[in-house]
Amino acid sequence: MSVALSATREKIAGAQSIVVKIGSSALTSLVGGLDTERLDTLADAIETRMAAGTDVVVVSSGAVGAGLAPLGLTRRPRDLATKQAAASVGQLALAHAWGTSFARYGRTVGQVLLTADDIARRTQHRNAQRTLDRLRALHAVAIVNENDTVATAELRFGDNDRLAALVAHLVGADALVLLSDVDGLYDGDPRKGHATLIPEVNSPEDLDGVVAGSGGALGTGGMASKLSAARLAADAGVPVLLAAASDAATALADATVGTAFAARPTRLSARKFWVRHAADEQGVLHLDEGAVRAVVGSRRSLLAAGVTEVEGRFYGGDVVALVDPQGQPVARGVVAYDSGEITEMTGRSTLELPSDMRRPIVHADDLVSL
Repeated sequence: MSVALSATREKIAGAQSIVVKIGSSALTSLVGGLDTERLDTLADAIETRMAAGTDVVVVSSGAVGAGLAPLGLTRRPRDLATKQAAASVGQLALAHAWGTSFARYGRTVGQVLLTADDIARRTQHRNAQRTLDRLRALHAVAIVNENDTVATAELRFGDNDRLAALVAHLVGADALVLLSDVDGLYDGDPRKGHATLIPEVNSPEDLDGVVAGSGGALGTGGMASKLSAARLAADAGVPVLLAAASDAATALADATVGTAFAARPTRLSARKFWVRHAADEQGVLHLDEGAVRAVVGSRRSLLAAGVTEVEGRFYGGDVVALVDPQGQPVARGVVAYDSGEITEMTGRSTLELPSDMRRPIVHADDLVSL
């Protein structure tokens, strides 16, 4: 269903760099595995956009789904070892299929497999960024997927929707397009009837009353994960279009299908985005009310005097959560000291501390309120 062009849709249609995420259900089936015909149709739409001058990075689900049929499996496995085995077979088939499809246009494909650790750790984060930037500069198509063959429960993104949102910020994309088997965000389950499409999401208030479900038989996402990813990207300054894979040609042309999510007016810096969304929390700092007001209300650095308790073992340069006296998270930040040092500093004024410990616990430049 076509919808009216809005300012957000104009930005997506005119974006010079786009991340396109394609769901498992758009590429695979439980019976036949990878559907190369549907994949070719999607590659055609992406190539049309690239030929018009837009840089495109593809985040492709489907590795586990592509590995089911070759291994004789009839449903998505639940145990980690079988999932990883299916992914090891499917990743090879998926990369080959994308390479064969784009070869029709003389395009080279590069596979980039990531784990959550690659995004959470600042060094790997920069390495992934450089690889993706270089692939784009060389006019190759980067096909990104989670490295399911090695990812454990602790090192997973959760779903490729979140991965796509993180990649969109990682490469400085102008827009994110999420393509799956749903044609947009509804205020209820459209399969049950009486659900209305929400064409534009300009603020959190537009989501009042929306009920989002979990994923289907082939994927790990679902509307809940897509909604979360869209809000994450939009919060980072990246407009988002959620549309059906069958509408890919229109979505990547004038963006007059699906649901458009407006981006926040100012884009978070790469470092603040990493602190807020990508990095793992290594510990917790409890703050008193005065420190909460300073950090959240006045956007000031966190000083030792405002810290009441330290949880966990961490080191200078790690990201920690900052919580209020009721234990509610209010911010995240990069600490300047180890947990043991901060424990000795808690509640003390700056003048009471040794000269080499008078820097803020968390500098304002390394702090993001929630």
